[in-house]
Amino acid sequence: MPISFSMPFLKLAHLSDLHLDMSRESDASAASLVKALSAQDVDHVVVTGDLTHRGSHAEFKRFREHFAPWMETGRLTFIPGNHDRPGEDVGSGFMEGRKVHTVEKAGLFLVCVDSTGEHNRNYFHSHGELTEGVVDEVDRALDAAPKDALVAVLLHHHVMPLPLESFPEWIATKMGLPHASELALGSRLLERVGGRCDLVLHGHRHIPNEADLGTPGERALRVYNSGSSTDLGRFRVFSHMAGQLVGQPEWCQAAEPAKPRTAVHNVRPALQYLVGQLGMALF
Repeated sequence: MPISFSMPFLKLAHLSDLHLDMSRESDASAASLVKALSAQDVDHVVVTGDLTHRGSHAEFKRFREHFAPWMETGRLTFIPGNHDRPGEDVGSGFMEGRKVHTVEKAGLFLVCVDSTGEHNRNYFHSHGELTEGVVDEVDRALDAAPKDALVAVLLHHHVMPLPLESFPEWIATKMGLPHASELALGSRLLERVGGRCDLVLHGHRHIPNEADLGTPGERALRVYNSGSSTDLGRFRVFSHMAGQLVGQPEWCQAAEPAKPRTAVHNVRPALQYLVGQLGMALF
């Protein structure tokens, strides 16, 4: 459908890796993002995993409280990340046991993919999982996409190689561990969705990234890593109309400056996980 500029644009916001815990700093970061979302008059919000930091029900409750205006109006879609799977494993319920499901809204068709696995119950096993069966499910799901809707595939883990972001990741990679690796079938997924999908939106890596994969079919394909929205204090907003992106996505700054987390933020839950495992081994 050709774009008519008398039609209103729709806005899609992409957030990820909020890592909400029960701290004041976490609450302040989330509240600042929510305030910016409201100011942008966003039509729909997607959060591509790691809503929580330790996978607890209390953290997920805090997320629901912050994003209530979008949840209550059906304008929020979220999927699990690896940080939603340890602890109380709150993330296992995000997609009700399904690995793939679709969400259809006005002018928007979302294919939600759970790229986590049971190995993510271990706090230190952060890499994702994507099987041929799941890729096939995504392929079939795209058959139902309307021609006049913007089509996006959502998943947490990255589908293309991305730079290492920390010394521990460098060490893990040198040891042959997959902690920072892209999904093994990520390139296969991109091949299957190419030409049938406009956007692949993901998180997991905290430094944002984007890739334009050209036009392999009827639709151009672009891949966007949100980065950590709470660390960055910003998020991308995609304008679209009649199933087409309008211009380039814009970065929207949060209401308050971000306060990026330090390594200590990960040390505490890591120690708690180790203590819990030791306790189970002893008793």
